[in-house]
Order: sequence, then C-alpha cells, then structure tokens
Amino acid sequence: MEKDDRRYRNYVRILKEELIPAMGCTEPIAIAYAAAKAREVLGTLPDHVWIGVSRNIVKNVKSVVVPNTGGMKGIASAAAAGIVGGDADKRLEVISEMSEEQVHEIHAFVQNVPVETEAVDNGFVFDIIVKLQKGDSSSMVRITQYHTNIVAIEKDGKVIFNAEPGESKSNEEVGLADKSLLNVKDIIEFADTCDIEDIKEVLDQQIACNTAIAEEGLKNSWGANIGSTWLKAYENDVKARAIAKAAAGSDARMSGCEMPVVINSGSGNQGITVSVPVIEYAKELGCSQEQLYRALVVSNLIAIHEKTGIGRLSAYCGAVSAGCAAGAGICYLHGGKYEDIAHTVVNSLVIVSGIICDGAKPSCAAKIASSVQAGIFGYEMWLNGQQFRYGDGIVNDSVETTIRNVGRLGREGMKKTDEEIVDIMLTE
Repeated sequence: MEKDDRRYRNYVRILKEELIPAMGCTEPIAIAYAAAKAREVLGTLPDHVWIGVSRNIVKNVKSVVVPNTGGMKGIASAAAAGIVGGDADKRLEVISEMSEEQVHEIHAFVQNVPVETEAVDNGFVFDIIVKLQKGDSSSMVRITQYHTNIVAIEKDGKVIFNAEPGESKSNEEVGLADKSLLNVKDIIEFADTCDIEDIKEVLDQQIACNTAIAEEGLKNSWGANIGSTWLKAYENDVKARAIAKAAAGSDARMSGCEMPVVINSGSGNQGITVSVPVIEYAKELGCSQEQLYRALVVSNLIAIHEKTGIGRLSAYCGAVSAGCAAGAGICYLHGGKYEDIAHTVVNSLVIVSGIICDGAKPSCAAKIASSVQAGIFGYEMWLNGQQFRYGDGIVNDSVETTIRNVGRLGREGMKKTDEEIVDIMLTE
C-alpha cells in the first residue's frame, strides 16, 4: 500500500486517534475530564454540581474504582476528582497527578457539596453533561459520541463553544477518521507494507504502558486476581501467559491502579487485550521488533474494525472484539496470511459473541481471559483444518459480512438487553 493511498493515510490517522493513553476506566475519566474543563471555565470550586449522563455511562461508572481517589467509585467521585485536582489539558490522563492533600479534598468535596446525578436520554449512546454553579455564576461542558469530544461549553448561560451535531448525526463520530475504509484484507496489506516510523511512536507507548500494568496485575493483588489465578490453574505455557497477563492488566485497571494504559476503541481493557497477548507470543516466538509492530497493527485495526459496527458502548462486551483481534495478531506472528486471519476472526467471534457488557468492574478481567482464549483457539481450529461455516448461526459467506452481522447484533439486536442490564444494575 502506497503512502499517498487514501487508505494508508486513514489507517495511520485511525491508529493515532484511537491508541491514546488513559489512566483509569475511560467512562469515569471522561466525566472527570468534562468536570475539570467546567471547573476551568467557572474559575473556582462550585457550591453545586449537576451531572447528566446516558445510561451506558451509568453502567460503566457505577462499579469501577476511580484512580487517585483513595478507592472511591461512581459518577460523583469521578466528577469531584476532576473538579478538585483535574488538569483538562491532560484529557484522559486528567487526574493522573494528584497530591495526597487533593485526595482528602475530593472526599471532603463529595461530603459537603451537593452533587446531583441524572440519567438522560438525548439520543446519544455516549453523553455527558456537567453543570457547575457558584453563587450566580455557572458553567457547562458537554461531551458526546466519544470520550474527549467536547461539543459545548457555556459560561453564565453564554455559549463559548458549540459543535453539537444535528439529530441525524447524533451517534456518528464527527471529527474522527473514516473507519468505513477498514476491512481485513486492506488491514493486512497495510500491516505488511506500512513505514514503521509512521506508527512506531503510538505502538511503543502501547507496548510499554500495557506491559507494565499487566506485570503489576500479576505481581500484586488487584480485584479478583483473574490473571494470577489463571496461571495457578493452568500449565504455564505461552497461551496461559498471554491470557493471564491480559487479564491481570484488567485486574489492576478495574481496581484503581494508577498506571496509564494505551486504549483501543475508547477502552483501556480493549487496549490491553489487543496488545498484551500479541506481545507475549512475539517474545515466545523470538520475533523481531518490526514483526511485533506489524502484528500489533493487525490486532489493533481489526479490533477497531469490529467495534465500529457495534459502537463505543453496547450490551456487547468489547473484550470479545479485542480478544478475537488478538488471535488475528497472533496468527500474523506465525506467518498467517489473509485466509488464515479471516478464519481465525470468524471462528473466534462465533465462540464468544454472546458475552454481555454489564459495566466496568473486576469481572471484566475474566471476560478478557475467555475472549483471548477464544481468539487463540479460533486460530488453532484453523491450523487443524477446522472452521465454522456459512449458515452456522451468525456466520456469513465472508469475514466482512460476519463482522457486519456482529455489528448489527451489538448495535441493534442488544438494545433491549442493554436497557435491562442498566435497570438491573440500578435496582438496589
């Protein structure tokens, strides 16, 4: 693929847009980001806070620990962290630098300042609105569609910035690269031919950050310790290590570990899942750094391709897309070509496409373990001459139509499931 090819430019842009660092689960961090920006606009600590979020945000914030808060969870805690000590210029690392004194201030803020939270439905799957009040002064910041997409800022009722899309574009990711150009065949061509220097920086950061948090997850006790439990339960071979390390990264991240992760499709768990197993297999196989880079291009872009049809937030577990994409990256490391990778993706998607997303919390690590296992097994099936065929459930006549079927399942078919999941989670 030539550099002046539209696809080439777009794929580089997609990687640079999607593979960015974040500290903490990205939905509460997006709330902290909006709150920090609103505090910046207000110019002082507020005496009243109102936060409106779409139901999927409720789901992904309720049960996960917000880093640098001393173990606090929930919407109010995420907003308080952003208001008290957040730096909006750091975007998804908005609360990465917090003093011990500020942690105490966060706790005091939540106890002393009224923080109203409300589930809102404005036609956006991803919607965060933060309003701050101090006497007669006020500010408002709104994020829609994806985690860093500020679409509106107001001060004292006056519009400072407004880029809200029309109703017809309510869930389109305005301003980002065109992901409709993604397909498995072109992704592999790009991985085979791309200039490593064009993507090296983002992949180096992904390798360093995601490996570090995976090792932390195995070294110390975090969450349900899925990673270390997996290693104790199964033979310590490369497959077990690939699965365990990916799960361990999520163990740490879901329980408030204050280490950054390079995300994929807006999710740190997905960023860990697409990268750590591929890195572990590359070590085992003695692959060169260049081979690892190219395999990570495959796993990252296939995950983004799968997730594009589903949407940022859904009842469909994002670890599934990422784990199946990791299987594709592992296949590529073994010398797999288009046919091999396509069958790996289809096989693995069929195995685990029923896993639901019931929010961010420690059990995400176990879902990651199952999804990476499915990704690896999908490849092993193909190596042994086995495959799921056209007409087997959601399997269609090609990898692209099967991915489209999964997208339809996640975006449209599971809407009611998503509503029920949130209703269950909100029932005390």
